[in-house]
Amino acid sequence: MSIKQLFLTVFISSGIASIACIVYDMLYSQAFYVNFSIVLTMRATLIVCFLGCSLMAIAYYLGIKWKGEKIILWINLLIIILSFASIIGILGFQLPFEIESPELFPGLAIPMHFFPALSFLAIVNPMMRYGEKVVVK
Repeated sequence: MSIKQLFLTVFISSGIASIACIVYDMLYSQAFYVNFSIVLTMRATLIVCFLGCSLMAIAYYLGIKWKGEKIILWINLLIIILSFASIIGILGFQLPFEIESPELFPGLAIPMHFFPALSFLAIVNPMMRYGEKVVVK
């Protein structure tokens, strides 16, 4: 996988994850009449999605350089485990006192932690195969 393909994968997957996070935030806020924009801004969402997808691309690049394509399964498992582990921080997060219905915050933030991993893993495999010849027997 080339650097160009990795950059393209990062931009596409972070864009998809950002859109999914923003849409989910809007739907959740309207459905439950809550506003967590003080804590969870759109800019922070965009930055976190881009950084998350960038870290996953770096892991792919270094893993493939180190062990070849046979390590991809282990990198995918690492991404999934770290995505699950990242929700532990949300459960202990202290919201400001002026926020109404703080018990609804995990329901918003926990699913958003999985959007970068989902979009990256959905995009990276087709991008890795892009440019290869497909042989049909």
